[in-house]
Parts: sequence; structure tokens; C-alpha cells
Amino acid sequence: MNQQHLSMVFIPGFMLDESLWDELIPELPAVWNIYRTSMQQGQTVDEIAAHTLLQAPSKFILVGFSMGGYIARAIAQKYPDRVQALILVASSIRPDSEKQKQLKIAAIQAASASTFHGLSKTAISKSLHPIHADNRQLIQRIQDMGKNLGFESFKAQSLLDRSHIRSDAIQCPTLIISAAQDRLRSLDEAQELHQSIAHSQLYTIENTGHMIPLEQPEALAASMLKWLNTLPL
Repeated sequence: MNQQHLSMVFIPGFMLDESLWDELIPELPAVWNIYRTSMQQGQTVDEIAAHTLLQAPSKFILVGFSMGGYIARAIAQKYPDRVQALILVASSIRPDSEKQKQLKIAAIQAASASTFHGLSKTAISKSLHPIHADNRQLIQRIQDMGKNLGFESFKAQSLLDRSHIRSDAIQCPTLIISAAQDRLRSLDEAQELHQSIAHSQLYTIENTGHMIPLEQPEALAASMLKWLNTLPL
């Protein structure tokens, strides 16, 4: 692996901003070119994907977390000449169920630009490993990300249609990373994602909930580096 010329593009998850990667980035080689993107620009998967590419170099390794993994899969399929490798963290291939859609619509209707202050502390707590579920500082940090993104981003991301995103045409090397104690994305979903992408590999990180980049950044970086070192990049 040629570390001097390696570029990585990071896409965060639902109502999370670029600071999601603050603990992970220092664990990666300092010579790598790092690009952090957001999902604020665009109302559809294709629009967000197009904006992501505007911020990216000509060729790169693409990392998508949770909802960002859906965007990353869309990019890898539509622009295979640009994506050298794909890393999907705590993501899934499943679209929202009808019940999930209705709950999101209800949450949008119950909020407004003046009353939205980020995701609820209860919802955030459920996304964390039980050992972190009462970590007020971590919960506040996640809530502040959503608050800073604002109500319009909450509405757009809640209504984002992901049902049309496929995986069967992805040809680049792909690593899927799941969390052993993820209460939002099950290990079954990680297996489904793994099976949907030919020649992909699946790693599971222990002692973490859904928020792997914040809960286990060192283990996440180690998994990524272990896999990347096997690739002829």
C-alpha cells in the first residue's frame, strides 16, 4: 500500500457531522489525504452523492458510517472508476419499514426549526453500548451535532429514500464493519450487507454500540488498517 498517495473520503451518519471522525483520524497515518464530507447538501441520495464527489479527489477510498454507508454504496456503484475501496461501518441494505417511515414523519411533525435541539437523549442512549448509555458528555456531543445541523437537515435525512440503492454491481474491494452490541443495526443486517457484495469481508468490533467511531475509534482504525494493508493500492 502506497501510504504517501492514499486518499480517504469519510461520510458521516444520520444527523452527525464531520466531527464524528475526530478520534479516528489521528489513529491513521498522518501522510494520508483525508476528506470529511457532510450530508447537508441534497434532498436525495443522488444529490448527496454528487456533492460528495465535488469534494473528493479523482480516486479515493470511501468510508460510510450508518446512513452514510447507503450514500457510499450509491457512489461505489455509479462511479466505480473513482472508488478504489469501500468501507461500510455499522450500515445496512435494508430500507425503512412502513412503521419506521411513519415514526419519522411523526417526529418531523412534532418539531420545528425553533424547537429542534438535536436527537433526543433517549434515542442517542439506545445507540450506544450499555456501558456508555449514561455517558452524559458523549450523549450531549451527539445531540449537539444534530442541533448544529438543524431542523431542515433532520427533515431531509429522515425522509431520504434509500430503497433503490443496490449492492450487486459493486466490484471494488469492500470491508464491512459491524458492532457486536449494536442495538440499531443487527449482526444479521451486517451479514446481509456482506452477502450482497461479492468478495467483501466482514469484521465485527466488540464492546461497542452503534456509534463505533466515537465508542471504539482505536479498534475501528486498527480494523481498517489491517484490511487496507492487504490491498494492492
